[in-house]
Amino acid sequence: MKSNTSVVHSQNPSHGQSGELLRFTREEVGWEWMSLVVRRLVPGETLSLHTEAEEMALVLLGGQCAADWGEGVVSIGGRRNVFDGLPYALYLPSSNHVVLKAETVCEIAECRVPSTASLQPKLITPNDISSNLRGGENASRQIIDVIPPEFPADKLVVVEVYTPGGNWSSYPPHKHEVHNPPVEVDLDEIYYYRMNDPRAFALQNLYSSDHARDSILKVHDGDAVLVRDGYHPVVAGPGYDIYYLNFLAGTSRSMMVTEDPDHVWLRSSWKQPDARLPLVRAEGA
Repeated sequence: MKSNTSVVHSQNPSHGQSGELLRFTREEVGWEWMSLVVRRLVPGETLSLHTEAEEMALVLLGGQCAADWGEGVVSIGGRRNVFDGLPYALYLPSSNHVVLKAETVCEIAECRVPSTASLQPKLITPNDISSNLRGGENASRQIIDVIPPEFPADKLVVVEVYTPGGNWSSYPPHKHEVHNPPVEVDLDEIYYYRMNDPRAFALQNLYSSDHARDSILKVHDGDAVLVRDGYHPVVAGPGYDIYYLNFLAGTSRSMMVTEDPDHVWLRSSWKQPDARLPLVRAEGA
């Protein structure tokens, strides 16, 4: 895998089979912070994970499993897929261990970053998670704060984003490449995509502030985009709702960003969010 990789494609095994859906290490892609593995487990399959000089976030994309991280066995998960409700997640700081046993077919995203901070493991349930709508008109989307900056972690921030078909997301375009608080902080970011239809796609535009670098990436279900610097807006193909799971890590756990000054004016034109939102709700809501 090239160290300047911008897209990592899904390795989707046959339907119903266990295995890795996607994997890369920070060394393979040539950046400082994050490694990502997405796995599928079949009922009865066990996965044992340990953190050594790393912190880890596990997000259940779909399914249910029994988890034991030293506090007894707890059944976690429940949504069938990412379009079926809010997530369960598990945060494990350095020098911790968890054993997962699938109760149904499970898909789990695992992100790791270097860390030696002495913190406490924590289960995040749908009741712990906030959901809000951001943007307006055809640039509106739903934001799910899974591990926000105020959460007691060392480096990781985790967010889920739902964008209706035809809408723009991460818009106005923003960047977080320079450590200049309180204006902007330096954060690397992963966009891990899931789609509501096998024909679905999204386009992501990666461009530098001086426009010397400008590329458009076409992504499908299960692909990941690595945002190293620059602006990075997304548009969902009309007719296809998209989900992306953002993992962020860097110099600070703040979400201070700089928006592209050419497009900030659009904020004043928005009157209301898209009526299709929210795409997911808490159980019973």
